[in-house]
Amino acid sequence: MEQSEVVKRVIGILTEAGEMRRLLEENPDRGDPSNDSTVVTALLNETMPRIAIPEDATIEDVVGLVGREVGGAVEQLVGAFTLAFAMLAQVHDSGQTDVTSADVLQDLALRAEQFGTDDPGDTEA
Repeated sequence: MEQSEVVKRVIGILTEAGEMRRLLEENPDRGDPSNDSTVVTALLNETMPRIAIPEDATIEDVVGLVGREVGGAVEQLVGAFTLAFAMLAQVHDSGQTDVTSADVLQDLALRAEQFGTDDPGDTEA
């Protein structure tokens, strides 16, 4: 999955979390919305690679293979969440009261195409 798509999916997750928080503030008696993790599960299923392990693989082979294959996907996810957090924190720390977290995430979504393709380290604005 391209890094720009991962960033957009992370923005969707964060936006949904903000909406859940807002709904809970409006109605504290509402059921626990954190039980619905389908968006996160879908992102993990789409991001994590399928790994074919040879029958004759040793434990060391499996560890190396999984580390190589899963490592890049984890870097993509961590990079996208880190980017979103850093942008939200920057606005928060600057004291801007006229900009909401939704505004920051929307701006990030509009700029997501700048964040590269397959390179997990290519998340700089």
